[in-house]
Amino acid sequence: MNLLVNIDHVATLRNARGEGYPVPVEAATVCEKAGAKGIVFHLRGDRRHIKDEDVNGLKESVKGTLDFEMAATDEMLNILKKTDPDLCTLVPEGREELTTEGGLNMKVVFSDFEKRVFPFIRKTDIEISLFVDPNTDDIELAHKLGSDAIELHTGTFANAVSKEARFAELKRLREAAFLANELGMKVNAGHGLNLENLPILLEAVPYLHDISIGHALISKAVFWGLPKTVQAYLEIMSIYEDVK
Repeated sequence: MNLLVNIDHVATLRNARGEGYPVPVEAATVCEKAGAKGIVFHLRGDRRHIKDEDVNGLKESVKGTLDFEMAATDEMLNILKKTDPDLCTLVPEGREELTTEGGLNMKVVFSDFEKRVFPFIRKTDIEISLFVDPNTDDIELAHKLGSDAIELHTGTFANAVSKEARFAELKRLREAAFLANELGMKVNAGHGLNLENLPILLEAVPYLHDISIGHALISKAVFWGLPKTVQAYLEIMSIYEDVK
């Protein structure tokens, strides 16, 4: 398993005052030096956190996996091609949302992805991951498109209030991971994960490759510092690395 740190909220803090700091690229460097295997960023259409200049800086500085989260707009596809990261994770994007609220509606986007999006990206060497809810139909459609990976949306699990709801979502995530692995896709996961719920996820869900964590990690780092916080997540992941 690899820890990929989403540094969007470093940019959020910077943008809150319109200052030039904290610098997302600097945060990315600190995270990698602390042991993170890569960096995630989401360049949104409204540029609410990550800016175009951040993307250029991250491309130059990140040594590990660079994961470009994006909506599949023509604008973002062109920036993706120019940036040439290791991985792009295609996500839904709503203008009024505070953060990504769920996985792609695969039945709705399938035709467009098949005709426009995948052919464009396949002209590059960039791997494709689709951010999906743990639904059988969505995973099978991702496979039909030829996606290299899926990223399981763990937000419903993370936000579950009752033990019953959490258990039910863990069951769905586990079954989704088995199916995606069986179909030959990498299984990534992210959204809402933190130091408390990550061990629960890792104990139940097999075959996880990249774990993307952002808001909770950056928030804890306000008190602990980035190196200590990254290392705390890595310690948890090392315990469950061989769980199947």
